[in-house]
Amino acid sequence: MPRVTLETLPDYARYLITAAEEAATHYPATRTVRLPRLELTAHVAPGVLADALGDAFVEAEDDLAEPSTCRIFTVHPGIGGIPEPAQWGDAHFTEYGFAERLAGAGLRGHYFHDLDFWQVYDPERHIGVQLMTSPDAFPPWEPTAPLRAFLHWEYAARGMRLTHAGTLGANGKGVLLAGAGGAGKSGTVAAGLLNGLDSVGDDYVLIDLAGGVTARPLFSTLKQDPQGFARLGLKQRLRIESPLNWQGKHTFHIADIAPRPVPAALDIVALVVPHIGGGEMSSIVPVSRRDAMIALAPSGIMQMPGERESGFRFFGDLTRQLPSYRLSLGTHPEEIAGTLADFLTRVVS
Repeated sequence: MPRVTLETLPDYARYLITAAEEAATHYPATRTVRLPRLELTAHVAPGVLADALGDAFVEAEDDLAEPSTCRIFTVHPGIGGIPEPAQWGDAHFTEYGFAERLAGAGLRGHYFHDLDFWQVYDPERHIGVQLMTSPDAFPPWEPTAPLRAFLHWEYAARGMRLTHAGTLGANGKGVLLAGAGGAGKSGTVAAGLLNGLDSVGDDYVLIDLAGGVTARPLFSTLKQDPQGFARLGLKQRLRIESPLNWQGKHTFHIADIAPRPVPAALDIVALVVPHIGGGEMSSIVPVSRRDAMIALAPSGIMQMPGERESGFRFFGDLTRQLPSYRLSLGTHPEEIAGTLADFLTRVVS
């Protein structure tokens, strides 16, 4: 099995792209998904990933913009001409050094040691490769947000950003919910959806800063731990039989609980940082831009390989454009949703 070093990394990335393209006639299945201003074509083998490509996205059916296109090959040995994944050959590995080396060659990439899982992308040609040791040898988070690294690189090249945040809104206006895992984002999104609000995403949304702050949907997946699932009444409503995911959470979809179809976009009017307050009632107070930046940027940058400097600039611009608030969460989903709905009305008027 070959070993790849920082020195040979760009050549290996280009070799994988060439091998995947030459094997194009051997892929068992092709899935095409229409996303905001992008048509994504993925070549996949039948299985969990192919299923995820079929149900984890929110398709941009009403997007009138002419889409760009990109092709992603999800490959493994056994498909004609596809090699065994290489291993990392240097004594030390840093995500930053890996990304910088590829960026210097005009490429993007990510390597997950535990599985010898490679992702490489050529943003100029809009072609990427996800190389796995077998069809199901992918990280456990991949099915809920499939191919998110490639979408991150593709949209970042166009000045947009996949952002680790939730959203809630009404009448086309909305708030961005930012915070580290466990802050209450997902529970707040689910509470809002169950009580008449809209959302364009829970975990990751696409943010565009051209002409204001606009959030667009990419992924349809929602997650809740068993306690939140029961508190929100979802156990009786959805009757999910599938096992908990790798985080010990139930997974379901926005359409399962939303009052309306997912809107094509929300004009974001405020950044809100949820906080499990412990009180009976919710409250919203202003928070400093610094605290908003701390809630928004680190997880969004750490979870997306590469583009760190551009990420900090992007989130800095975003927090300059939006007023920021802290939401201390009460204990009742209806009351939390009502507090946010009243807040939206006040901010918009």
